[in-house]
Amino acid sequence: MTKRFYIEEAPAFEGQEVTIQGWVYNKRAAGKKLKFLILRDGTGIMQTILFLGECDPDAFNNFDQLTQESAVKVTGTLRAEPRSPGGYEMGVRSLEIVHIASEYPITKKEHGVEFLMENRHLWIRSQKQWAALRVRSQIIRAIHDFFHGEHFVQFDAPILTPSSCEGTSNLFATQYFDENAYLTQSGQLYGEVGAMAFGKIYTFGPTFRAEKSKTRKHLTEFWMIEPEVAFSDLSMTMDLGERFVTFVVNQILSRCENELTILERDTSELKSIVSPFERISYDEALKILEEKGLALPWGEDFGAPHETALGDHFGKPVWIHHFPSKIKAFYFKQSDEVFGSPVTGRAGKYALGCDLIAPFGYGEIIGGGQREEDEATLQNAIKAHDLDLSDYQWYLDLRKFGSVPHAGFGLGLERTVAWITRVEHVRETIPFPRMLQTLRP
Repeated sequence: MTKRFYIEEAPAFEGQEVTIQGWVYNKRAAGKKLKFLILRDGTGIMQTILFLGECDPDAFNNFDQLTQESAVKVTGTLRAEPRSPGGYEMGVRSLEIVHIASEYPITKKEHGVEFLMENRHLWIRSQKQWAALRVRSQIIRAIHDFFHGEHFVQFDAPILTPSSCEGTSNLFATQYFDENAYLTQSGQLYGEVGAMAFGKIYTFGPTFRAEKSKTRKHLTEFWMIEPEVAFSDLSMTMDLGERFVTFVVNQILSRCENELTILERDTSELKSIVSPFERISYDEALKILEEKGLALPWGEDFGAPHETALGDHFGKPVWIHHFPSKIKAFYFKQSDEVFGSPVTGRAGKYALGCDLIAPFGYGEIIGGGQREEDEATLQNAIKAHDLDLSDYQWYLDLRKFGSVPHAGFGLGLERTVAWITRVEHVRETIPFPRMLQTLRP
């Protein structure tokens, strides 16, 4: 049986006769004897040439019937052509119509975002959308390669949960038989279970936040990668995150040259993403912001302008650590020191948390830190956050039976794809984005 040909495999088939099974991307005629048909097959785009006398006469008749996105099978001989998309073209021998498409709604004219979102099921065929989603696929591959290369166990967390992980104000509630349940905000608490069983694990799955936000960095449904490591601390977590991010960026540079070209991504910026990343405390970040005219009262969390300013100040990802404990979740370990340096103020002034801020306005792509390993301290923190202690008894058990220092982080997949590709909005980094007013298709 003949191996099926895909456009991305063209270099291996130069000079051979192959069949492209795909869709019409564009077409044009150059007189009565020469016609050009641009095809896409999901792996790439190729120019095919119909020359009267070299191809089946029926192919010319079939060509005239074709509309954008019509499905075809085109057979011919491949040849190198540097001026063609992908560097190869086909001299057509025959053309078979599989389906004539209706008038395609997405044309070369400018369309509004609302129209494109309503036609998302078709918009993803467009070149830049196609390229961004192929980069997403390769980032996912790189994520698994990295963690398996470092001998992590993939550990699946549930999507339906009985309680909050990040706070009760942005949960999606649902009825679970005779009780309430929620769509998960994070797999982290369950990841800690895995860390105590396997030493080091990562969860990878969809998470949900009911934030009524309309910024270009927010989705209500997004994917999170969350490693968790036993016998780890804040510094080790930043080390892990740095190795992880640089590995992923290097993999995309080596695997996605064509896609990055389509997206007009300046790869020199990505090539500069090398260790070490700068590491600054929250207090040091406030000083930088003050110098830039963006002063922020101590104890307030960063907004988009602050993250953008900090990312642009360094020009590559920067770690910010030791946040005020009051702006972090209940499970963070607290400290009165910044890496051994005592500070003034109340006990537990800082949370041993860290955020990795990406440059160019893409904001936080990693959030994590060290977890509280003491049962009594954690129990008080749960109460202080007005959470139902009964929902967290299983979580407290981890502090009763072999508790150890442990730490981890969460990386948002869509924000990472947006930063690496430099697309404008995270809605272009997931096949079917879910936002405040977007539920269809």
